[in-house]
Amino acid sequence: MAEKAPAAKKTQSRADREADRRRVILRAAVEVFSRKGYHGCRIQDVAKEAGVAYGLVYHYFKNKDELLESVFASGWQNFLGRVQAEIATDHHVAARVKGIVHVAFEAYRRDPRGVKVLILEVGRSPAGGAVNRGGAFSSVIIAAAQMFMEAQRRGEIAAHLEPTLCATMLFGSIEMGLTSFVMGLLDKRDDEAIDRARDQVAETFLHGLAGARPQAIPVPPVTRARSRTTS
Repeated sequence: MAEKAPAAKKTQSRADREADRRRVILRAAVEVFSRKGYHGCRIQDVAKEAGVAYGLVYHYFKNKDELLESVFASGWQNFLGRVQAEIATDHHVAARVKGIVHVAFEAYRRDPRGVKVLILEVGRSPAGGAVNRGGAFSSVIIAAAQMFMEAQRRGEIAAHLEPTLCATMLFGSIEMGLTSFVMGLLDKRDDEAIDRARDQVAETFLHGLAGARPQAIPVPPVTRARSRTTS
């Protein structure tokens, strides 16, 4: 029995090496997708970036679609876990919203290329069709909607607001705020600019939310041009 222990240790070490190689390839894929986009990326490019043999990439991922899907799953699950931790707190909804926005902008600060891939290649590009975007995004929307429903029961936000719409507006604001950096409209190298954008997204969302009151929104009358007839 004592002789089997080294074999078990060797098997565990092999598993660790496999996991490490997979992580290296995924990170290389993020770098290449970020620079070249999905359509410009080749498996050869990923292998070169990772410093591994071309065939080794196919050992872990059967094609480029699966590679993009794995990049998304890895990055999104990490982000989702942090967001759900903020939602699960017992703080006032305003503090939880600020926490969610903070998580998103800190994710960008730590890994701007990874966030770029999630937004441009997975979130908006037709290439992202390989990823189950609907299922992934709906889970965080549902969780946030439940947070807003709880806030309504606690009297923290107006009762007439639609919780699901609040959730989609929150994450829409976050996405567009990050897009301003991803597209180069704001300087991603400026930490203070990232801080200001984070605070502005949270405060703008909350100010509109806290100030909302049930009211009929007047619709301006439509003036139709009368057709002229010539005699």
